[in-house]
Amino acid sequence: MNDAHRPNPDGPQLRTLLLTDLCDSTTLVERLGDGPAAGLFREHDRLVLQLQQRWRGRLIDRSDGLLLLFERPIDGLGFALDYARGLRELGASRKVELKARAGLHVGEVLTWRNSDEAVRVGAKPVEVEGLAKPMAGRLMATARPGQILLSAVAEPLAHRAARELGERGQQLLWKSHGRWRFKGVPEPQEIYEVGEPGIAPLRAPPNGPKAWRDIPLWRRPAALAAEIAVLAVIGTGIWFATRPQPAIAFNQRDWVVVGDLRNLTGQSVLDDSLEQAFRISLEQSRYVNVLSDLKARDTLDRMHRKPDTVLDRAIASEIALRDGARAVILPTVAEVGGRVRVSAEVIDPHTQTTVYAESADGVGAASALASIDEVTGALRGKLGEALKNIEKDSEPLPKVATGNLDALRAYALGSKAYAHRQFDEALQYFQRAVQIDSNFALAHMGVMRVYVSNADTDAARPYLEKAQQLRDHLTPREALYLDAWAAEFGPQPSLRAPPKWKLLAGVYPDYFAGRYQYAWSEFLANRFDSALAATTAATAPQEPLRNVAFELAGRVHLSQERYAKAIESFKQAEASGHYPPNRRHAAALAAMRRFDEANRMLDALSADGDIGSANLTVQFERIAVALDQDDLTRARELSRKAAEAARDAGLLVRHPMRFTDLLVRSVSGQNPPSASEIEQFAQGVLNDAVKPGSADQDDLSAIALAAVRLAQRQGERGVAERLLPRVAGLVDVSGNGQSRKLLRIAYAEQARLGGDPQRAVRELRALLDGSEPFQARVALRDALLAAGRAEEAASENRWIADHRGRAYAEPIGGQVYLAMNVADAARARREAPRTAALIQVLAPVAAAG
Repeated sequence: MNDAHRPNPDGPQLRTLLLTDLCDSTTLVERLGDGPAAGLFREHDRLVLQLQQRWRGRLIDRSDGLLLLFERPIDGLGFALDYARGLRELGASRKVELKARAGLHVGEVLTWRNSDEAVRVGAKPVEVEGLAKPMAGRLMATARPGQILLSAVAEPLAHRAARELGERGQQLLWKSHGRWRFKGVPEPQEIYEVGEPGIAPLRAPPNGPKAWRDIPLWRRPAALAAEIAVLAVIGTGIWFATRPQPAIAFNQRDWVVVGDLRNLTGQSVLDDSLEQAFRISLEQSRYVNVLSDLKARDTLDRMHRKPDTVLDRAIASEIALRDGARAVILPTVAEVGGRVRVSAEVIDPHTQTTVYAESADGVGAASALASIDEVTGALRGKLGEALKNIEKDSEPLPKVATGNLDALRAYALGSKAYAHRQFDEALQYFQRAVQIDSNFALAHMGVMRVYVSNADTDAARPYLEKAQQLRDHLTPREALYLDAWAAEFGPQPSLRAPPKWKLLAGVYPDYFAGRYQYAWSEFLANRFDSALAATTAATAPQEPLRNVAFELAGRVHLSQERYAKAIESFKQAEASGHYPPNRRHAAALAAMRRFDEANRMLDALSADGDIGSANLTVQFERIAVALDQDDLTRARELSRKAAEAARDAGLLVRHPMRFTDLLVRSVSGQNPPSASEIEQFAQGVLNDAVKPGSADQDDLSAIALAAVRLAQRQGERGVAERLLPRVAGLVDVSGNGQSRKLLRIAYAEQARLGGDPQRAVRELRALLDGSEPFQARVALRDALLAAGRAEEAASENRWIADHRGRAYAEPIGGQVYLAMNVADAARARREAPRTAALIQVLAPVAAAG
């Protein structure tokens, strides 16, 4: 051998070896190109040099990856961790992913220096050999991209010294990947992974031809197949010997359909009463959801069957399959051996086979209520509900309903009539139930619900108060429902009721009333995102009133200018509610400027233009669309007729309709209202708001503030000065958030009219959080114009023109602002293309009010 190439080995030395390999380097060059790739590799070399100096490493070879020697394992680990982090940063700057495999091992190696002549002709300055080198190489080759693997020798040494890495060392993740076999290494080796959270893969390496997992013989595929075959034979024999009862994969909050009760006793009083009792008892569960009878009858209609079709095994199973219910429950009451037996079967709707059956016996018809509690408790346990929850969420029927079967039957008949919106009939049944048992809390709530549905809050209040006295006689769910309604009837309902509805929705997430009422309160507050989230949850297929939720979802989408989604939601509401397009649907079309379609829809709802009590509210949209089209003559005619027709309507129709007529007269210039006329109207609204027991203070205060706003728009600052103290007192009492904002708008307008537009701008900008009333933007535009800030005013004018959906959908004060908002949006759109002209046109208006 030539002496120039003869090695001069030193003695064996214990060293830490780190081998790394940059993944997909060839692909990287192809992707970046030669020039950028060369620049990247130069930065890579600088990174390696910095880390080599920081961690006291000795670079041996870099021809195919890196081979470094370290005195201590912790230095090699520190280099590997920093190298992985450095590659991430290099790649991020060039929008490429850079990762390296790394293997770390501790063992004896031989090192020697090559002669200078050998180095000059291409040899490495230092050579390293020994079994430790291929061992580190196997670890590196086995690793996934970005993975650092350690041998069983290196891991404990590095782990013990990890605290030297500081806080980062405490956050390192260490994971064993078990015993592996490497090609050429006789004994299996334990390998470990270490890395930082979010960087290390922390997954077992893949098996390959040079490294594979050391699996015991009994766990290898062939052996496992044989074992499984033996176990299958044994298991099949055991299953046939101890065949279990069929079961349903029932999970928490799954739905059940309760079929019609089969009464085999011949006592008709038990027909409706026990069926209602069975539902009340089962609905106490927070684990099982019961499909309402109204929803079941609605599904019958979609099945083209008569509403009074008996829900037997077959029909109830079909309903369950259509509505996504997991099980059917068929209750039965019969006389067996002189005793009254209540039983119930749980049916699998797919096969119509009985899965479970429970029964309980008692003496006399009065014992049936206790038997129902026993049966429903057993069924809840069979369906998977925990015993402690059954005990917690179960009250005896005589306590949470009534022990009188006649009262229970009257309540059941009232519930059915109420579900079909036969309110007069429902009221008679509920009142009959109260007469039979004056402590029947659910019946008192039934009367209250009928009166609330008829907007007769004065008549509803005594029954609400009586139900509150009997709160302990309600199920937990109905008690929360009562608390929410009590907040609606109490002081500051807009502040106190929404948390109650939210609590009800949280405890009983599949109970429609909680979800919908909370969504409605959020919509009234212009908090559209949270309103939409709650509304979406109320549109589940099992909800009997999902059409109402779909309609609210459409109104929320319209408020956010999501017109396609709004139209889709309105169509879903119409399909599930079986009614034609309504005025909300027409408003969405008008917001999209599809006026012909909107007018046809509104005319159809108005019975070819006739204005009567049945379609009076449709006139709000008809007037708004006329203003939107700048058809002031039509708007004036519609508003005049509507105001006359609304004279005998309720407060929340009569006052908004009267105000709309005043507004149209003002906008059109045809007989504009005088200051005294506006003030007289506002005083009448305020007088109604302060009447004892008024439940409409929030809406009435918003209507009064609309009158103040109209006076200010006509430059009547004195009217506002006289009205605002009284309105402010009413708003302070009600605490309504939107009324407070409207009041602040009125005060800002007073500042503008008083010659201080800069103050008005400051006060109005403070309102802009996404939930501000539409008129806040209009007032801000006018204040900016008055302050000479034309460019900002033009920006606000564009916002007004672009938010047509918000103008049509804003619900404040029973939509008293609808016509005003739409007129402002239409005017802003017409004038937006001519910014310079816009300032000239609007400046005189703003100066005059």
